[in-house]
Amino acid sequence: MLEQYVKKILTSRVYDVAVETPLQPARQLSERLGNQILLKREDLQPVFSFKIRGAYNKLAQLTTEELARGVVTASAGNHAQGLALAARELGIKATIVMPRTTPELKVQGVRARGGKVVLHGDAFPDALAHSLKLVEEKGFVYIHPYDDPDVIAGQGTVAMEILSQHQGPLDAIFVPVGGGGLIAGVAAYIKYLRPETRVIGVEPDDSNCLQQAMAAGERVVLPQVGLFADGVAVAQIGAHCFDICKHYVDEVITVSTDELCAAIKDIYDDTRSITEPAGALAVAGIKKYVERDGV
Repeated sequence: MLEQYVKKILTSRVYDVAVETPLQPARQLSERLGNQILLKREDLQPVFSFKIRGAYNKLAQLTTEELARGVVTASAGNHAQGLALAARELGIKATIVMPRTTPELKVQGVRARGGKVVLHGDAFPDALAHSLKLVEEKGFVYIHPYDDPDVIAGQGTVAMEILSQHQGPLDAIFVPVGGGGLIAGVAAYIKYLRPETRVIGVEPDDSNCLQQAMAAGERVVLPQVGLFADGVAVAQIGAHCFDICKHYVDEVITVSTDELCAAIKDIYDDTRSITEPAGALAVAGIKKYVERDGV
């Protein structure tokens, strides 16, 4: 399975729109924690997140007939903006169903990139159900935000860049987890080429769908999810994602809202960039890991 994903990652069509982002030393954080910590700056993508990679790679694999039908997705924001930009670049109509709780900034971001926004429901599952209804009614092609092999492969190009940018040993890579597309892509590539490197997922303690699935040995549905880190507010880990994660993710750490807020400040102190809560998960997780294990 890993070899198939690595081939898909190596041949992903992401660089028509995505950029190779720097792997930047977090000097103050490294000094405080007594470890060399590197930040993969996916906030520097054209849509400010890694999601452009998977969205574009999936669209690039569609047939001419599928492209003509137009695409639809459900997203709390980052996948939506990535898909809107990817669709505009390829000349495709994109409809994005977003929960009514989505921050206005992300709604405007989708519209600015040419996507048609439909606001529906209070959480991601409501938006997802409505987007699938539109597939039946309008004949759109559904582009899943995370649970699709081509999307996973696109996100996996993050790991491909990390290994090319850092030739030395890597003890662990900490990855934010929502639906699981990013960590699945990263785990597939890293474990194939550097099996000794630990892949550690980080989730909010009120949206820990992967941690609970790993404990149960099967996908579970959370009865509710916290909305502070709206970008990872997902009740169930993706099926394709879990097929990889259950074998190749070493551990999942959860963090509190307070720990996320502290991590946002840590990132600001080192980079002068302000991340959304979901973007600070990995830093919150590495701090907790170092303190817990005395690394």
